[in-house]
Amino acid sequence: KINEYKSNIEQKELSLEEINLKIEDRSKHLDSKKNELDTILKETHKEEDLLQKKSAEFEKDIEENLISFYKKIRSSVKNGLAIVSIERGASGGSYFSIPPQIQLEIASRNKIIRDEHSGRILVDAELAREEREKINKLIGG
Repeated sequence: KINEYKSNIEQKELSLEEINLKIEDRSKHLDSKKNELDTILKETHKEEDLLQKKSAEFEKDIEENLISFYKKIRSSVKNGLAIVSIERGASGGSYFSIPPQIQLEIASRNKIIRDEHSGRILVDAELAREEREKINKLIGG
């Protein structure tokens, strides 16, 4: 019976060694993933800082009531997007369809039009694409 216990103990020790090796391997993997995440976060913070500086510069040229209106919308929506484009006839914020007449008014870019469901400012898809390209050039993307 003692031999059985010794054999059982040896099996448990081998199993424990295997588990410890797996833990060590997974810990190394976790460390490498943490390093990757830290690198991505640093890059994101740099981009964010640059965009905030640019935003502050542009705010000087815009009327104060429009800036406060924009910030109010931005703080009241879930994902922080105050300006959304119209994609396939629907608002990018609420996904409700936008009537064709309203879409034409938005495309004319003569006045600020809000989505009646989400309260976000609506822009046409072409303007959104142009601005996205400008931002990508600004942050070097």
